[in-house]
Amino acid sequence: MTYAHIIVERDGPTATIILNRPDAMNALTPEILGETHDALSEIADDGAINVVVVTGAGRAFCAGVDLKALQAKGHDISQGNVGDDLNNAAQAVLEKIEAMPQATIAKVNGFCFTGGMELMLAFDIVIIAEEAKLGDTHAILGFRPSWGMTQRLPRKVGTMRAKELSFTARTFSGAEAAAMGLALEAVPLAELDARVEQLATAIGRNSPGSIRAYKDLYSQANNAGLDAGLEYERVTDYEIPDVTQRLGDFLAKLGGKG
Repeated sequence: MTYAHIIVERDGPTATIILNRPDAMNALTPEILGETHDALSEIADDGAINVVVVTGAGRAFCAGVDLKALQAKGHDISQGNVGDDLNNAAQAVLEKIEAMPQATIAKVNGFCFTGGMELMLAFDIVIIAEEAKLGDTHAILGFRPSWGMTQRLPRKVGTMRAKELSFTARTFSGAEAAAMGLALEAVPLAELDARVEQLATAIGRNSPGSIRAYKDLYSQANNAGLDAGLEYERVTDYEIPDVTQRLGDFLAKLGGKG
């Protein structure tokens, strides 16, 4: 299948999906999310594939939601919510990543912010470039998370660290991400491809049925209460009156850098 916004590659038991909007730092739209879901669904049904790697083209893994596209749609963001089109598409991708029988690896090669972090959190294993820059920037713009940040992040780093990252919206490095448990390993960017290939090869030679069983069992162990938390995050509304102004100011500043 040919895609407009992603690239899909297969090499033996490994399938790689590359988010391919480098000029937009692989920012997320319903279209790129839809293509990613379609590709993941096709791969999930391929018994010859045992490992799925997702990465980004260019200097970013994923910069989060495409804010320019969001603003252009004129969606009501007065409650800090990006809207059903994005929410439904993103949640479908995250659920597919967690439920698919193959082992999944996020190869985080560069910038990874907000919605990109939420995407990253759904993977079985994260290998990250030391030079990568990450951050949960919802609070800078006045948005609220709706793709699982508040449920998955504290499970990785603990509730207090998760709150610190979300409340401050600070940027941190790939090396720090690994140190706090957001990634399995951080390696120099020049070594990232080789390390992920090594890991994928080690996984790929093992039993697909065993990998499937492990994924289900680890899910049962880790996700007690997660479904209820995800549903609460999904449906609870908040008044965030400054989001429109904050988004406009941010995009104006962004435009001035061109």
